[in-house]
Amino acid sequence: MAGEDSPVGGLAERYATALLDLADQAKKLDAVADDLRGLKGLIEESDDLRGLLRSPLYDRDEQTRAMDEILGKAGVDDLTRRFVLVVAENRRLFALPRMIDGYLEELARRRGEVTAKVTAARKLDKDQLKTLQQAIDKVVGGKAKIEMKVDPALLGGLVVRVGSRMIDGSVKGKLDRLQVAMKGAQ
Repeated sequence: MAGEDSPVGGLAERYATALLDLADQAKKLDAVADDLRGLKGLIEESDDLRGLLRSPLYDRDEQTRAMDEILGKAGVDDLTRRFVLVVAENRRLFALPRMIDGYLEELARRRGEVTAKVTAARKLDKDQLKTLQQAIDKVVGGKAKIEMKVDPALLGGLVVRVGSRMIDGSVKGKLDRLQVAMKGAQ
């Protein structure tokens, strides 16, 4: 997992591995993964929730009660709920996003899944996504999971990352390469 050398990385890895083992024993790997993806989305969308996770101004009980309320409304599995509440009680909510990423990455690794991180200048329609999925599957030699992100700064095209490989087919990338080439010609 990324960031294993940092104290938070090691902490997040230990918690993620523990949750993965518990979910595996309970035969709830996918249910917990779905819950964590939903929780990750909530964290990314809410400044208030990110503040709750990071701020030392909230005490243990406030964080635990707030997380219990959020998880109840989200309708997460009991295993996910108990895990997050233990994290809150241990005052480790600041590392929850890394724990979520660690769980999802390790689950994918154990299953032999490949993730392609795709950044596009605009949202792709269903046909474009299908074509992209087929192209990436062909390159990786199997089924790849696509994580989409939109960045209008690319101007057009795509940037695709699979593992350590990156293909930059964006207009911005082409313009940057052209600018470097022109500087070298002077």
